[in-house]
Amino acid sequence: MSRALTTLLFSCILFSLSVSSYAQTCNSYSFSSNRVYASCQDLPVLNAFLHYNYSSSANTLDIAFRVTGVTTSNWISWAINPNGQQMAGSQALVAFQNSSGVVRAFTSSVASTNIATLSESSLSFVVSNLAGSFNNSGDSGELTIFATLALSSGMTTVNQVWQVGPVSGDNPQSHDTSSSAANMRSVGTLNLLDGTTTSGGGTRSKLRRENVHGVLNAVSWGTLMPLGVIIARYLKVFKSADPAWFYLHIACQTSAYVVGVAGWATGMKLGSETSVHNYPHRNIGITLFCLGTLQVFALLLRPKKDHKYRLYWNIYHHAIGYTVIILSIVNVFKGLDILDPDKKWKKIYTAILIFLGFNAAMLEAFTWYIVIKRKKTGSDKYPSYENGANGANGYGARAQQGV
Repeated sequence: MSRALTTLLFSCILFSLSVSSYAQTCNSYSFSSNRVYASCQDLPVLNAFLHYNYSSSANTLDIAFRVTGVTTSNWISWAINPNGQQMAGSQALVAFQNSSGVVRAFTSSVASTNIATLSESSLSFVVSNLAGSFNNSGDSGELTIFATLALSSGMTTVNQVWQVGPVSGDNPQSHDTSSSAANMRSVGTLNLLDGTTTSGGGTRSKLRRENVHGVLNAVSWGTLMPLGVIIARYLKVFKSADPAWFYLHIACQTSAYVVGVAGWATGMKLGSETSVHNYPHRNIGITLFCLGTLQVFALLLRPKKDHKYRLYWNIYHHAIGYTVIILSIVNVFKGLDILDPDKKWKKIYTAILIFLGFNAAMLEAFTWYIVIKRKKTGSDKYPSYENGANGANGYGARAQQGV
């Protein structure tokens, strides 16, 4: 295998690992105090995360609000605002580490945006178990607020506001209020029942990311992968296509894998933003990522065509490849059902599959016609596919190798 091809495949692996790391969110976080929260949200600005347990029967909300990348000179706040997505009227939980090294946590009812400091005051609802913690790690740390809120009956969607600001003389000072500051976008809504949120750009931003996720996966796993299989299975019958078919197959499948990993990571990120998951769709997506990665490693470990283990490698590679194709198509349709776009998009994807299937059927018939004709004329000798005979998701020179 050429050095360039090996470098390309290793680059794909490194890309997938980096994207996977990016996809890791608050779901993987564990509290040192053994606190467990059923739901969590990666808030879009200020490096903030909200973990919570909601009891609809008791009307209580148990929260842990944490912010990373802060110092002892910062305060943090998370609030519910019954009046809207704004600072004025917010019922806030505030915490900072004072000059004695003790984390102070208190409540503050914010009457106006024109205030110089946050002062302690009671809220419109009862707050219990209020506490804070600061974990220092080098130049920055993580500040967390813990509390239990007693909500009014029927309050299942709340307006949330979160902030980070400076501390001076053990007094929280006003945060950045410039129009471009992230502090001016730290508002949104939270549905406590299904975990859906809006923030900054609202639901439009989330829908746009869902559409990007759908397009990436439909193009990669759902279209490029089957196309790569067709290239490998049918172009090799033409002697003039050797070894071009092999490199076309590799280019197609590698592109599909890279784009597919980006789509998978986008889906994991979207899943982290809600506590309600479509588990079949998510689990199939994770399975596809694992199988696709295995295929990349399989190509790196591909034996020579005359090696005694080549037959077993072929069986493995073909089985995994066709499994990926089937699961990909199934998951694309599951994703379309979840997104519920205009019916034309499902029709368009169905038409693409019909087109690919029809061409595959025609090529399959033509391939067997060529193979049988060559056997009858005694010209069934295939060229040496050193660059890829049986090295893809398709059978090699069938008459010669019986695979």
